[in-house]
This record gives sequence, C-alpha cells and structure tokens, in this order.
Amino acid sequence: MSVLCLQCHKEIASLQQQRRGYHARQQQQQCASCHPDHAGREFSLISWPDHDPDRFDHALAGWPLDGRHRTIKCADCHKTAFRTGTAATLAPQPGTAPGWTGLETACTSCHRDVHRRSLSQNCVSCHDSEHWSPAPKFDHAKSDYPLTGKHRDVRCASCHKPAAGDTVPVFKPVAHRDCATCHADPHHGRFAGACGDCHGTTGFHVIDKGNFNHDRTRYPLRGAHVSVTCAKCHDTAGLRGKNPPFATCTACHADPHAGTATLAGTVVDCTACHTVEGFAVAGFTVAQHSKTKYPLEGRHQRVSCVSCHVKTALGAPAAQLGSARIQMHPTFARCLDCHRDDHGGQLGVRADNGDCRACHSMAGWTPSTFTTAAHATTRFRLDGRHGEITCQACHGVKRTGLAPLPQTATLGRAGVLFRLGELECVACHVDPHQGRFAARGAHPVRGGCLGCHNARGFRPSTIEVAAHGTYAFKLEGAHRAVPCVGCHAELKYPPAASTLIQVRWAGAPLLFAMKAQGCAACHASPHGDQFASRPGGDACERCHGLDAFAPAARFDHDRDTKFPLKGGHANVPCARCHGTVAGPGNSRTIRYRPASARCESCHGDGVRP
Repeated sequence: MSVLCLQCHKEIASLQQQRRGYHARQQQQQCASCHPDHAGREFSLISWPDHDPDRFDHALAGWPLDGRHRTIKCADCHKTAFRTGTAATLAPQPGTAPGWTGLETACTSCHRDVHRRSLSQNCVSCHDSEHWSPAPKFDHAKSDYPLTGKHRDVRCASCHKPAAGDTVPVFKPVAHRDCATCHADPHHGRFAGACGDCHGTTGFHVIDKGNFNHDRTRYPLRGAHVSVTCAKCHDTAGLRGKNPPFATCTACHADPHAGTATLAGTVVDCTACHTVEGFAVAGFTVAQHSKTKYPLEGRHQRVSCVSCHVKTALGAPAAQLGSARIQMHPTFARCLDCHRDDHGGQLGVRADNGDCRACHSMAGWTPSTFTTAAHATTRFRLDGRHGEITCQACHGVKRTGLAPLPQTATLGRAGVLFRLGELECVACHVDPHQGRFAARGAHPVRGGCLGCHNARGFRPSTIEVAAHGTYAFKLEGAHRAVPCVGCHAELKYPPAASTLIQVRWAGAPLLFAMKAQGCAACHASPHGDQFASRPGGDACERCHGLDAFAPAARFDHDRDTKFPLKGGHANVPCARCHGTVAGPGNSRTIRYRPASARCESCHGDGVRP
C-alpha cells in the first residue's frame, strides 16, 4: 500500500528522496500505520499527538522550533502564502488549501528581505529567531570597518541611513574609506591626505602625534622642535592661538643676546648663528665668520665658539650680555687680548712689544716661525750644527748637558729663557785644550775655538797645512801627508759622546804641547851609530830631505866625504861599496862608515872597479 500511496502523494515521495521532512525519517514504516483508511468521512487521516497538531514535535520534521517560532500557531506558517517549495506543487491539491508540505527553511521564504539582497541571504549569520533588531549575531569587528573609539557609541541609524526618498536603512554598501564621507572637513581642504594621518577615533581633539605629519604644514618640525609638546606652540587658551607666527625665531623665543648679535652692524635673527638642533649648537660657520671683522684662520677655525665668546665675561656690562650672558664682540686687536703671555713678559722690550705673530702663526704655537735666518739678527748667529738643534736644547728648562737656567729668571708658562749670556764656545762646551789656546793661554789663537774649529763639529779641525806653520813645527814635504794623530798621540782616544759641559769628559787633554825636535825624536835611525862621531852628529837633515828618506837628496859624496867619486867610481852603484851587515837585534843595516879609501880595500889583483 505504501507504494500506491506515494504514487498519488508525490510531494511525500520527493521529500523522502531529498531526505527532507518528517516522512524522510519514517521510511521504514508503512503509510497505513499512521494514516488508516476506510474509517469514514469524518475520520482524520493524520494521527496527531493527543489529536492536537500543536502537540507535534517539530524537531521530528528536521527543523526544531526555537525562539519566537515556539509561540507561533501552526496555521500562521503552514498556509498557502508560505508554501513556495517544490513539494507544494506536487501535492494532489497544490496551493488550494493549507498544507503541511512545501515550506522552506530559508528566512526569506517567510520573511521579507529588508536588505533587498544587499547582504547575505543567510539571515542567521546576523539574526536569530528570538530577536531581529538589533542583530544579535552581527559583529562589526569582523566587517570591513571595525568600530573603535567613539564609533562604538554611535547608533547604527546615524551611519546606516535610508537613501533619499526611502525608509529602509542602507547597510551595504556604505562608504567608509575616508572620514570626509561622514564628517565635514574642519580644515576646509588646507591639509591633503586622510584624516586618520592626524586624528583617531578617540576624538577629533586628540591628535595622534605618531601619525601626524607636520611637514604638510607651512612649518615642518626639525631638530629640537620635534620634541616640543603641541601645547607649547598651539596653546588655544593663550595668545598664540591655533596658528602661531613662525617667520622669525623671536616670534616665539626671546632674544637671549639683548640685541648684541649683529652682522655688519645689523641685528640678526637666531638662524644666522643657530640651528633648530638647539641653541647650544651653533650653526655659524667658519665661512660666515670670514665676513666679520675677524676672519678665522689656522687653528682658530677649530676653536669652539665659547672659547672666545665666553659666558659672563669679566668687565662686560651685564645689560649688554643678555640672558645668555655671552659676549658677542670680544676684543681681538692683539693675540694677548685672548692668550696669556707664556714668556713672562721677556719680549716686551722689543719694538713690537712682544707681538706673538713675530714668532708664531695661527697654524699653531709650535713649531715657532722664528727661523735660523731670523736668529742671525740676535747676538748669536746659528751656524753649522747649531742650526739643527732644537730651540729647547739651549733655551728650555730641560737643556740636557748645560747648566740650569737661573732661578731668578722669569720664564713664563712656556719655560723658555730667550736672552742667554752664553755666547762663547766654552760656556757650553768642554775645552779639551785646558785653556792653552785661549786669549790668555800659553799659545793664544786668534778667534778662540773658531780659529781651529767650526760649528759643524770639533773634528776634524779646520787647521790646514799652511796654518801649521804658525806653530813651532812647519809641515813640509812628506810631513804634509801625515795625519795629525801620527804626531799627536792624544788624538788616538775616541771622541767623547758629547762635549757639553755637564757631560762627564772621558777623553784625554788635547794640549798639543810638543816641542820642535830633530828627526830622531820621531824616526828611528836606520844607520845605527855610524854617524855619531861625525861633526854635527847624525842630523838626518844633512843628507835627507823632507819629501822622502830615499834617496838621500841632500847628500853629496864629493862634498860630504873624504872620497870624491871620480872616474870609474862615479858610475858604481852605492851597494857595491856599502854592503849590508848584521846589526843589533838580528837587524840588517847598510854599512856607510867607517869605509877604507885604499884601493886594495875594494880591488884585488886583476880586479877592476
């Protein structure tokens, strides 16, 4: 019978196939178990619980009734107007009487879509069956425009207003990309960009300094202005108002120099010397300073401003310093206007009153510009090695090897004594001659030390061969090539490391006190005592010259002997007559005397000379 029932009740068959509704859940039962037949015209074909349709458990149909649906009568929903589903068209009496099939679960199958399909058709994503308005399930935070700040307190109707001539609120689309779509621009277009760059949803009067870009205004913030609070300038309760003046710094800042900050006689604004990084940071450059009465040169270019433009300068009237207490126009005619006299007034007697520029430059105090050539204008000309040593070696406190400077001298902070009394060589250097050649010495030399030496060094001496003739022994012949140490043994000692008077002298005295003597005083006689009995003794110079010992240039056999060389004897070599004989100590010597003048002493029978 169930098959036959479904042939007529096609709506039930369709619902079972779709597994929808009550009958889809009761397919195992026979239709007759609930719908008995042949019980009379008045017999109800539907077996309702307690014979009352309102007692039916609607959850068995697959759609439980909750919320406001629980209080609605069955007839309020199961009526022809709401039976729009396919099942209703398949019923034996489609649309002609109330029925239980053909209703859909979509909200819009029974309720009108007030949003006119502008939102999702799934109404339960925002509403529930208990309350339609406000939509209990709607979360604005999950929308394209989460509500923050004061937007959370605004009524929905304030933003979702009906279109012109309509009564239905518009929920979508609602323009929200820019604040100006809802709010009037209080700046009247003077600021480009989104309102959110400066403002937040906490209120228009709350400025988001993290996002606010002051560069869009006519006065971009730089330097120390960045950290200044807005109220410092935009004090609406004060005199400045919303748009304070900013053409000059003094529009906001008082002049801390009381009008003394001038260039070319004209008072200048703060920007001439300072930057927005802060007043303590000077922006006045060296190039700009060149336009003043005192251009900066040399080391002055690296000096900090406060070194010259001092705070609370002595003697300066307080009224001229201003609140900054800075002297803007210090005196600068002389170096001593700013710098101390490090020489203790020693140079004040000079024609230039000790002007620092005579010896120093702006490149630095050291080294001094006082040159060796300039030193020649003093009492002591720097020659030779003196031109190579440092100034401190003679004029400084730590002058190694020299006597300390007088304690009574005023040296100044530099520790230098300019006028020294040490002009003679022996005032600084040891005299190895022990005064022998001084003006009152045993053998005074004209010019003192410089008569034999120069400033390049004590060795070698400047004494030449010709100058030696002024002493007791004139250098002639081979003596001209003999080094000094060959005769003056004291020169064999190595020179001292220093000749300065405070350095211990380790050398031998150089007296050069040799007396003029004969050749034998320096040279050993190769003749032994052969000529000792000769009148005049064995004076070498009688036979030998100063150029060389051999040959005996001054010896004349005809004049100096009793045996004149004549005839065949004139060409006989000396060694034929004067042979070599043994001398003292295994030495060999030529025998000159005595020699026999008899012929037979040299010639035998048949022997010819």
